[in-house]
Amino acid sequence: MEETLTLIQSQITGCRLCADRFAATETRHAPRPVVRPSTTARVLIVGQAPGARVHASGIPFDDRSGDRLRDWLGVDRATFYDQSRLAIVPMAFCFPGYRKGSDLPPPPICARTWRAGLMAAMPQIELILVIGQYAQGWHMGAEKKRTVTDTVRAWREYTPHLLPLPHPSWRNTAWLRRNAWFEEEVLPWLKAEVARLVGSPGR
Repeated sequence: MEETLTLIQSQITGCRLCADRFAATETRHAPRPVVRPSTTARVLIVGQAPGARVHASGIPFDDRSGDRLRDWLGVDRATFYDQSRLAIVPMAFCFPGYRKGSDLPPPPICARTWRAGLMAAMPQIELILVIGQYAQGWHMGAEKKRTVTDTVRAWREYTPHLLPLPHPSWRNTAWLRRNAWFEEEVLPWLKAEVARLVGSPGR
């Protein structure tokens, strides 16, 4: 599996399927895939797509959203970026660009081209954290609810293999205040599972 995953990752690094699409956005940027698959990690984080800051740094969740996500998981930066312990494979690997100042959605062609092969090359994954509507749509299909809130509220229906999460963006702070059950019910389970599957920070 390691050779297969290495080959797929090499192909992804050279992918230019969306070059024309990105050149036509407000940012007029070139593709820069940011993806961290793993043949040993037991936890997979599935977000939407890199933002502008991640596009610049090449480091996934290298922003305030990442700080909040690491807090949810109960891990430090060293643990979070240890590819042998945590895999990070978003629905689209490149920053989609802006339209009228807002992030564009992840291009569907990315998942159609790469996702099935990547998932098949990571059979050891025991827990998939599915963040937001695009990740939940692909990984949950008809099992997801009408809204992200409804899907996350029904989290017990999907565990222990899948855990739906809202986006950790600071724009969702009001959502977190309105939905105190998320911090009270979901996060203790998440922290315990991550500690079991990944280990304690710095370990």
